Amino acid sequence: MRLACIDIGTLTCRLLIGEVDGHGPVKTIYSGRKILRLGEGVDQTKRLDPEAMTRVIEALREWQRVIEQHDVGAFTAVATSAVREARNREEFLQRVEREAGVEVEVIDGEEEARRTLLGLRSGLPENVQDILGLDIGGGSTELIVSREGQEAQTISLDIGVVRLSERVLKSDPPSATEIQEAERLIHSSTQEALTTLGNVSGLTFVGTAGTITSLAAIAQGLTTYDPQRIHNFTLTLDTVKRIEHTVRTRTKADRIGIPGLEPGREEVIAAGTLILRCIMEDLHQNQCLVSEYGLREGVLVNLARQASAGFRFRIIL
Repeated sequence: MRLACIDIGTLTCRLLIGEVDGHGPVKTIYSGRKILRLGEGVDQTKRLDPEAMTRVIEALREWQRVIEQHDVGAFTAVATSAVREARNREEFLQRVEREAGVEVEVIDGEEEARRTLLGLRSGLPENVQDILGLDIGGGSTELIVSREGQEAQTISLDIGVVRLSERVLKSDPPSATEIQEAERLIHSSTQEALTTLGNVSGLTFVGTAGTITSLAAIAQGLTTYDPQRIHNFTLTLDTVKRIEHTVRTRTKADRIGIPGLEPGREEVIAAGTLILRCIMEDLHQNQCLVSEYGLREGVLVNLARQASAGFRFRIIL
């Protein structure tokens, strides 16, 4: 069935229209993404900025017209860290429904991880079964342990590229003291997560979302983003360290134009690279299998399963 979803993230909003049967890989019909920074300032104020809300609403209205053109059977929109933490989230949700005609489901960190896992599994190589998944977002980072035949373990860390940039990495470029403080926060969060996740040895480490796919593009020097060259690319820890040194020693302005770096991500790529490097060190992972599949695909797989089970959807278009 042909389905559509919008993922309203802290940093990036994403649209995916695809065909999915609930079990196999998602066949992409249309994909869109915009860096809109909805979560800008939320870590300090606990409120969504009106201008940031407007940016998202304008994108949703544009994407509604795209969805209308693709004969979609069902549609859903989800929001993650920034919206679930904002004190004025109801104001945002009401504006979105009133001005863009979209009902938004706000999902918690555990549900975000569960749906991300659905997406990851739909795109894994056939020989990969037991995985340690990582999704670095704008406001939070999800870790997922999934072994064949066992219930998955998920944990959401209170760190993300926007949150870490605003909270700690305030200089341009970040100072040595700020880097040390960021490392301390990341290591502390990861070690706490390990007390819940337990032994993660023997698992294939799989990473998804914008930071990790951007690093895969930078590692290959891609001047044009090519999903086929990103998906199932292997990032080594040494490569991550090399890119980290490059981005954290440059100003935001000087990062613009780095081959493979998505425009608009220059402000947060240092934070994202730090998060990945520290987590790989703490989890003793020397390689990260990069996945183009993640939360968006998982939301579509989840939607397909609901539709197959007879769940009735009200589509506002």
